[in-house]
Amino acid sequence: MKQLLVFFLSVFSSLALAQDSYTLSAESELTIDGTSTAQSWAVTANEIKSNLMVQDGLVSTINLEVVVASISSNRSLTMDKKMHAALKSKAYPKVSFIVLQIEQEAVLKGILSIAGVEKSVAFNAEITFQNDTWKIKGEKKIMLKDFEIEPPSAMFGQIVVGGEVSVKFDLVFELRKK
Repeated sequence: MKQLLVFFLSVFSSLALAQDSYTLSAESELTIDGTSTAQSWAVTANEIKSNLMVQDGLVSTINLEVVVASISSNRSLTMDKKMHAALKSKAYPKVSFIVLQIEQEAVLKGILSIAGVEKSVAFNAEITFQNDTWKIKGEKKIMLKDFEIEPPSAMFGQIVVGGEVSVKFDLVFELRKK
């Protein structure tokens, strides 16, 4: 019986050792680009939290959260407020993406939650590993109506945001110190 217990403990401890945890580096970036009836625009997510798990040398899990109130432009506080309102930031203060599956080492499939609406999505990504650092880079076009988001407008409806935005991400994960 003792031998069986020792065997199971050694197997489970070796499995635990085969899994590494990585944290998001400050050099990571996530931007959202869009258009309006007046001009193109871009905003930056300034508060991103994420972790990445690696099992047997392959990325197995990624969880990402963006604080909606941290998304800002360099143009106008009014634009930021309208964007936060459109994203329903008071009721849903975070946007999240949970990777459920990685296919062909370059397609991230998971659940994207924006403004209280969850959708299954797939992101094409470039995934690289070098010097204990994982880099994940990609872009995904999103239709606002898919997440029940009313495009913001300004100047009594004269300026209206386009219905499609492009989320661009360049994420850098470093090995978590034990």
